[in-house]
Amino acid sequence: MEKFEYKVVVYDTKGFWGGNVETNQLENQLNLLGYDGWEMVSCTSTNQSYGSSKSIVCIFKRKKDQ
Repeated sequence: MEKFEYKVVVYDTKGFWGGNVETNQLENQLNLLGYDGWEMVSCTSTNQSYGSSKSIVCIFKRKKDQ
């Protein structure tokens, strides 16, 4: 049976009210995790108010070494 380990990563948005995502920085961090074998299984924003987001929560998994 395959076993997995999980990682939760919270990316804070920028700006006075939040909601601004630095896509290049986020993409670089996602690529580093992918290089280390992590696969994203879910990603959602934490809504603050009026459509802005305070952060983005991403959940990753990878096969656990037996």
